[in-house]
Order: sequence, then structure tokens, then C-alpha cells
Amino acid sequence: MNKKLVLQLIAIFLVTQILGLYVGINIISSGLEREGIINANPDDPINSIGLFIYILVFTGILLIILKFYKGEWLFRILEAILVFMTSLLVFAFVLPQEMEILALVFPVILVATKLFFRKNVLLRNIASVLAAAGAGPLIGYNFGIIPVALFLVILAGYDIIAVFYTKHMVVLAKGITKKNLAFTFTLPTKEHDFELGTGDMVIPLVFAVSVLVETIKHFSFPFALVSPAIILWGSLTGLLLTIQYSSSHVGKALPALPLQTIIMFLMLGLCYALGAFIF
Repeated sequence: MNKKLVLQLIAIFLVTQILGLYVGINIISSGLEREGIINANPDDPINSIGLFIYILVFTGILLIILKFYKGEWLFRILEAILVFMTSLLVFAFVLPQEMEILALVFPVILVATKLFFRKNVLLRNIASVLAAAGAGPLIGYNFGIIPVALFLVILAGYDIIAVFYTKHMVVLAKGITKKNLAFTFTLPTKEHDFELGTGDMVIPLVFAVSVLVETIKHFSFPFALVSPAIILWGSLTGLLLTIQYSSSHVGKALPALPLQTIIMFLMLGLCYALGAFIF
């Protein structure tokens, strides 16, 4: 496997997950009320269905816009809104309270810079890191482990259908990549620019933070982070295996989430077996 590709993937994954876990820890410490998508019970599996429907609707809207709208600024505005909201969340929980004004300034600077340097790949990756590090912990905090596990199974199955059968996810990914939008990560090599969806970074964070909400009830820091770290290690393993296959089959789209999900479930089972996680 291309060494540069592996190093880029590991670096982006670690930065995103560490930042996201830190945001998750601060959200948990804040004592915010947990709320699901459909109802206020975060442990109700129906919330998984609600979240999946939201994703389907958003995906459908993007596909329709890509098909009928040939301009660029509608996508830029949508990207700016999403990047601003998620990065605002990250900075709000990362920066000290006496620097809270910067939690507003930094997202504005990021969005403005991204709009000005629209083709810059590094800026796109930075924006994608912040988007994932903001969205993942927020969803994970508001969903119990059972709903998250159900959501992962549904999403992994959908990923397989969307990539191999309907292929609409491939169409969506190509359209987003051409516009250099912060919905994917770019891993450039001499041979090829590999694309990785932000969902492959967000979903592990959702799972890890949901587990952290439970482990923190039974363990103090840093021991509460053992199970989330093991789960994230499993997710990274799944990503590396997927990228390894993709690097030897350039041009062939392959969903990473199904393998990530399987390995993360195995890691959660391992945590149970080792007594590192207590329900």
C-alpha cells in the first residue's frame, strides 16, 4: 500500500477522532439534556430510523440539485452553513470561556477563507475535520448505544446498496469532489487522489461518544476512554483495509462503513469480555 496514503489517512483519522472525543467529553461535562431525533428518549431505537430518514432526505436533495443545478454558489452556501455550524460547536467546546468570542470568529474566518480559496484541498480537509469533529460527538451524545448500533447496521446496509447497486452514492461523491466541497476528504498521491467521505469519520465518533456516555458513569478519566479508544482503533483498521483494497483497484468505489461497523462491533464485544465496558 502507498505509504503516503496510509500516513495521510492515519493523520486525518487521529486528528478528527481526538478532537471529536475532546468535544464529546466537554459536551458530556456540560450536562446538556440528551434528546433524540423523534422523541426525547435517547435510548429509543425509533430515533435511529428518524436519523436515517434525515440522511436519505438530505442525500436526495443533494442529488436533485446536482442533476438540475449546474451552478456552484448554491453548494457553496450550503457548505458554508454546515461548516460554520459544526466548527462553531467545536470551538465553543474547545476554547476556554474567556475566549468565547473566538469561537465565533474562527468559524467565520474558516468559511470566508474556504469561499475565497475554493480549490484549495488542504482547506477542504481542515473544514471536513472540523465538520466531523462537531457533528459526530453531538449525535453520539444524544443517542444511546442500542440506537447507535441499529443506526450503524442500517447505514452500512444502505452504503452497500448505494455504492454497488443504485450507485447514486458514487454519483454524489463525484459531484461533490469536482466542486471541492467539505463533504469528503482528499488523500492525494502521485498515482491517484483518493476520496473518503466525512461519514467514515463521523460514524466512528458517534459510536465512540455514545459508548463514552456510558463508560463515564462507571470509570474515571482516563479509564473511561479505554472502550471508545478500542472501538476507534477498530474503525481505523477497517478504513486501512478498505483503502488497501482501493489502492490496488484504482477507480473502483468501495464503501468503508460496512467493514468499519463489523470491526467496531467486534471491538465492543472485546470490551465487554475484558470488563472494560459496563452497561
